Amino acid sequence: MNDNSRGFFGERPLPEFVVDPQVLRRRTRRDALLFGAGTVAALASARLLLPNAIRIDDEVAESLYSPRRTVPTYAKTQITPLKNNYNGATPDPGYIPGWHLTLDGLASGVSVALDIRSLLTHFSIHEQITRLVCVEGWSAIAWWAGVRFDDLLRAYSPMSQARWVQVESSVNLDASGNPDPYYVSLDLASARHPQTLLATHFNGQPLTVEHGAPLRLLVPVKLGLKNVKAITKLTYVAQEPRDYWAERGYSHYDGI
Repeated sequence: MNDNSRGFFGERPLPEFVVDPQVLRRRTRRDALLFGAGTVAALASARLLLPNAIRIDDEVAESLYSPRRTVPTYAKTQITPLKNNYNGATPDPGYIPGWHLTLDGLASGVSVALDIRSLLTHFSIHEQITRLVCVEGWSAIAWWAGVRFDDLLRAYSPMSQARWVQVESSVNLDASGNPDPYYVSLDLASARHPQTLLATHFNGQPLTVEHGAPLRLLVPVKLGLKNVKAITKLTYVAQEPRDYWAERGYSHYDGI
């Protein structure tokens, strides 16, 4: 029996992880502060406690990260439909001919602009069939191909103090069709994960506008809201940058 047929949460034995004792001590202290005051106080301050709980989850998830832990991969027979989950309206494809990817925060101190031809010509293309998991509760198995983010990082090195990358799309629209730039924070450890792609193809074909043409982020170890469509800029920074959904009450780390 194929291991991949046993369901999403039962596909592989859970690996053992060592959690940094400092993280656990912080969690213990915060849990005591948050929940030791009693039910009445907790209810009265519920709106204040939620962000703390999210931060605790982020710290633990980050401490459990390992480049050796990969998400399950699947056969082509297991591919399922993937919905167009733009937060607003699907962009008009008119941006594609002039599209380029800007890299800022490089060790060289200069900005670099790459078009899709440069990416496809100068980097190896890798394929994988993985599951995209949405914070809304749905998931889908899809066949992706693209450039490993780690290969881009090796070719265009970030500044030495960089620990994060802000991934941006100026193409994103709101529900009324107005410009609504989308941006997320991604830790460089996750960017270097062997399954993190700058995807150029979906199910064997170049990306369509609905799925983020001509280049989208695919981070299978993160929830779908980190997987930015139609990327237009990568900026490497030392401190965690702004994040679109974190500013709206969601997690910063979003690991799975």
